[in-house]
Amino acid sequence: MQPELGKVYLIPCTLGDTPPLEVLPLLVKKAIENIDFYIVEHEKNARRFIKSIAPKKSQPDLHINQINKFTDINEIPDMLSPCFEGKDVGIISDAGCPGIADPGALIVEQAHIKGIKVVPLVGPSSILLAMMASGFNGQNFAFNGYLPIDKRERKAELKRLEKLSIEYDQSQSFIETPYRNNQMLESLKVAMHPQTKLCVACDITLPSEYIRTYTIEDWKKIKVDLHKRPTLFIIQK
Repeated sequence: MQPELGKVYLIPCTLGDTPPLEVLPLLVKKAIENIDFYIVEHEKNARRFIKSIAPKKSQPDLHINQINKFTDINEIPDMLSPCFEGKDVGIISDAGCPGIADPGALIVEQAHIKGIKVVPLVGPSSILLAMMASGFNGQNFAFNGYLPIDKRERKAELKRLEKLSIEYDQSQSFIETPYRNNQMLESLKVAMHPQTKLCVACDITLPSEYIRTYTIEDWKKIKVDLHKRPTLFIIQK
């Protein structure tokens, strides 16, 4: 008789160095205490997070696979093999919720194909928290990931997103590599219509959290340093 299939748990983590149990429910702690098989973005980060939330858990007993941009997609099905032995598997992102702007979505896709139950746990998502705090249309919004690095291409993309926002009353959110955040803000000041609204949501859930929504015209009068600080940008016209 085959054992009952294990489950895939989507385990959220903090968005920075916030004490885990200040932003994560007790259910996350219980899941980590009971799971020994993990699929993560970076092993070192995952081990540090696991230790922070379950310090008594044996690190040598952990079985960890990594999934990132270097992972061969053909390796993914094997990462779920513990589930067929009745063991649960946890997916941990580097920050926030697995599967949202995160390679863990590929694991979830395979779990559904293989008939393995997926269990999402509650935790902080920078995308949703920024939308909540923006004051923008929360019934129709889009996350666009990273925009082009080239200045001309980036300006064209910003104009396109602004147009979409007008045509569909749709909030448009995106991110930038943290060390280019200040350049992105300057690009927005140049490319956007003066009355387009921009929300800058930075260091969400951290003591240094900064979330402000102003028109582009007003942002031109504001100085803020976003360098190397995780930031989400949202526009709505």
